Amino acid sequence: MRLIFVGPPASGKGTQAKKVAARLGVPHISTGDMLREAVAAQTPVGRKADAVMKAGGLVSDEIVIGIIEERFAKPDCRKGFLLDGFPRTVPQAEALDRLTEKMGLPVQAVVHIDVPDAVCVERITGRRGCPKCNAGYHVKFIPPKKPDTCDVCGTALVQRPDDTVEAARKRLQKYHAETAAIVPFYVKKGVVRRVQGDAAPEAVLADIGRVLA
Repeated sequence: MRLIFVGPPASGKGTQAKKVAARLGVPHISTGDMLREAVAAQTPVGRKADAVMKAGGLVSDEIVIGIIEERFAKPDCRKGFLLDGFPRTVPQAEALDRLTEKMGLPVQAVVHIDVPDAVCVERITGRRGCPKCNAGYHVKFIPPKKPDTCDVCGTALVQRPDDTVEAARKRLQKYHAETAAIVPFYVKKGVVRRVQGDAAPEAVLADIGRVLA
């Protein structure tokens, strides 16, 4: 099955994408991971991306599409794939559409994990991490046994600078201004499957299974 997962920051999109990909037996293709792998392997497009990043530039949509094309050509994508983190804008969705049409790999479903902004902000701002052993916590959902202290090594937990209320709202504004617009693009194609993402992770996973059945 060929899928795209879309959702706001802290929607649980990445976690659910990994689980669904494993269940379906298809590769979970994260744009960031794919870019790093292409650069490390020094593929033709990976070398272009490497040069741009070393010069301090942003990797263009054209280069990202080229890396996706290289990835789709690998044998493990024959049964399908799950794209996570791309497309993020309508022009990217249009470029991806042209690529999948050219390769004969049309996207079969776009899973839109919808979560209210207030829930996303609560999830983001409640995150805490251990700077020593990298254990992750949440003040409400996964609290440490002792407040602000890592259960594993006893180190004081910290909040990442991009997990503040202000930073979370900026990320959500960017999502609504750019990425959310790809949902109507795919609605017109009749492939969007909406799932409410503010339930328990197990319930969200079950809902995704139902909409893809």
